[in-house]
Amino acid sequence: MSQLTTAPQMDLHPMGQDGILVRFGDGFEVATQPALTAARVIEHARIEGVVEIATALASVLVRFAPDRISRAQLADRLREVLLQPSVDADDGPRRLWTIPAVFDGPQLADVARHAGLTETAAITALTDAQLSVLAIGFAPGQPYLGYLPDAWDMPRQTDLTPQVPAGALVTALRQLVLFANPSPTGWRWIGRCAFVPFQPDRPDPFALQAGDCVQFAATDAGTIDQLRRNQPDGLGGATCATLT
Repeated sequence: MSQLTTAPQMDLHPMGQDGILVRFGDGFEVATQPALTAARVIEHARIEGVVEIATALASVLVRFAPDRISRAQLADRLREVLLQPSVDADDGPRRLWTIPAVFDGPQLADVARHAGLTETAAITALTDAQLSVLAIGFAPGQPYLGYLPDAWDMPRQTDLTPQVPAGALVTALRQLVLFANPSPTGWRWIGRCAFVPFQPDRPDPFALQAGDCVQFAATDAGTIDQLRRNQPDGLGGATCATLT
């Protein structure tokens, strides 16, 4: 069961013409778990007029249909469901994705040095970690995954890497990001996979959801290249299991 009983500071802010942003914390400390829990509580409440619930690292965007509920009415309802300590929401089944990856990125050695590990030990730490999808953002379906151990709390680079490819695994701030599209980044590029987070012709175009778990399975470059060529579903050899 999810229960929002010890949340940090919570504020509600208008967002556009049809949204309310529920923000947690004071802006100096990321409050991811309260945001994920709040999203589940709001979903469980089935508030009339709510059309979308989207989580970020420390906030939840709730979009509504103005012809079915007003902003003021929704704000009152959100405070009611989120601030009552007796409100529970059934977590339901969680999903664990296992995604093949090769850790051959050009900045792996730099990352291992920052973490105080050998490259081999860094890869072991990355594949041992079961990470949560903290948020989806920046590009369609792109997951922010965390959290890695404290040793991985390394800053972004001071300079940009001009481009990493789709499927790149990059790290900073105890998080991994699996890039959905080619992009410049200030995060360190350590590996890659054939997993495509967003593919519009799939039955479920967004493969991952906030709250899913992800674990990477080390493989070789040839396998990743073959998976990219031969996986029309774009899942890159990933498997998904339901956690009870």
